[in-house]
Amino acid sequence: MLNMGISRCSSSKLVILLFSFLLSNISMATSVPEDFIPCLLSHANPSHPISPAIFSPTNSSYSSVLQSYIRNLRFNETTTRKPFLIITALHESHVQASIICAQKHNLQMKIRSGGHDYEGVSYVAEVPFFILDMFNLRSVNVDIESETAWVQAGATLGEVYYRIAEKSKIHGFPAGVCPTVGVGGHFSGGGYGNLMRKYGLSVDQIVDAQLVDVHGRLLDRKSMGEDLFWAITGGGGASFGVVLAYKINLVRVPEIVSVFRVPRTLEQNATDIVYHYLQVADKLDEDLFVRLTLDVVTNNQTGKKTVRASFIAMFLGDSERLLSVVNKSFPQLGLNKSDIIEMSWVQSVLFWTSFPLGTPENALLSRTPQVLTHLKRKSDYLKKPIPKDGLEFIWKRMIELETPMLTFNPYGGKMAEISPTATPFPHRAGNLAKIQYATNWDASGTKAANHYIDLTRKLYEYMTPFVSKNPREAFFNYKDLDLGINHNGDESYVEGRVYGIKYFKGNFNRLVDIKTRVDPGNFFRNEQSIPTLPK
Repeated sequence: MLNMGISRCSSSKLVILLFSFLLSNISMATSVPEDFIPCLLSHANPSHPISPAIFSPTNSSYSSVLQSYIRNLRFNETTTRKPFLIITALHESHVQASIICAQKHNLQMKIRSGGHDYEGVSYVAEVPFFILDMFNLRSVNVDIESETAWVQAGATLGEVYYRIAEKSKIHGFPAGVCPTVGVGGHFSGGGYGNLMRKYGLSVDQIVDAQLVDVHGRLLDRKSMGEDLFWAITGGGGASFGVVLAYKINLVRVPEIVSVFRVPRTLEQNATDIVYHYLQVADKLDEDLFVRLTLDVVTNNQTGKKTVRASFIAMFLGDSERLLSVVNKSFPQLGLNKSDIIEMSWVQSVLFWTSFPLGTPENALLSRTPQVLTHLKRKSDYLKKPIPKDGLEFIWKRMIELETPMLTFNPYGGKMAEISPTATPFPHRAGNLAKIQYATNWDASGTKAANHYIDLTRKLYEYMTPFVSKNPREAFFNYKDLDLGINHNGDESYVEGRVYGIKYFKGNFNRLVDIKTRVDPGNFFRNEQSIPTLPK
């Protein structure tokens, strides 16, 4: 890393020497306009020099900075195109300089806040590009008196949860169950977790934001206006600017919550249990969230493949009330009090992340995922229960394929009460559950990737009769390039509609209108960004 600071009073000779050094480092990677780096140096706040934030390919720390936030090993191959520069912003002026200078030199900028985007669009491109990495901008300032917090985009969900729990035992926040996910992408795309039936999505609790727009201006909700604020609370921040921070409302949780994880195989009547689960999952007490995961395992007694249904619950209350609710509404599960564990809300985050019981809460501060693997994800929305013969068809296909796993996240409760136009996230009332298709594999290379991606696509195809139609809806936070790619050419609006309608339904047109007004040159773009209207 370059540790020299450049002030406004520095001599031009020093700037030229620094520029020459940086240029020599990046020239081997790709062709970069000769005055790009001097532009960065001149636009950064002199009190916060940008040079320590610049990493070039021949810098000894470049690879570790690049790889430390790659969460899908599909995009960490030797053949993967690498950025010609990484700017690890340390101050808002570094973000402003990056935007201004990238536009001036017509350079592709990728914005990364955590790297959990499933298709790597925040750190991979088919054209020369640089990464604006937000991981250093990660403060979490919790104010219990007002029950709010300002959270910078580079913070992780684990850091948010830990900082809230530090201040209060009766506050939490509705967001994802993976603590290493970055706030920037998660919040701006919707953000959901096991509190969504009680409190809705992350975006439903966002009350303000700080954003740097295409002109390099630092804006808050008042100065950006309600349209742009609406767009970045569910429509993805990276299409409209660089979000620096969000102000969130904390939510109330009891001091003691209850959890359980109950597996059932086909031999243990899983078909009947899953059938009844799909009848009631969205109608249960809103304090209860029961996720269903389906995977293929080997029956230890027969040695044959079977489907395992695992029911994982989060309940805002004690074990006695949980047992009463489940036995009344979902007795087919056969839940016993011994299946239930009581704990604090922050401890439940560790449970849901599959940390061993008793893991210290500060494990949430680790920014290293428990598992790194190659992966493919897809999504669907379930509008009505799947009949038993449909479930048996799915079991047969899953056993044939072996690898993909299905996860059902139930709706109802608060999710059914919020208007589909309140935020860009449109999937509200009328949905029984969101489905995620998940395939992980260890082998590197294109051949392995193509094999496992094909398995995932096959299961997705088999599910067609049972899920939403016209459009077949998808969740924006679960990026899936199978739904379409925007090549940013003259046809970008047409291409953008292909995936845009699936992610945003009727809200897509409003997002396009806002995008066209605030970024008419389509500077903030990626493979599935919101396009501008044709000129």
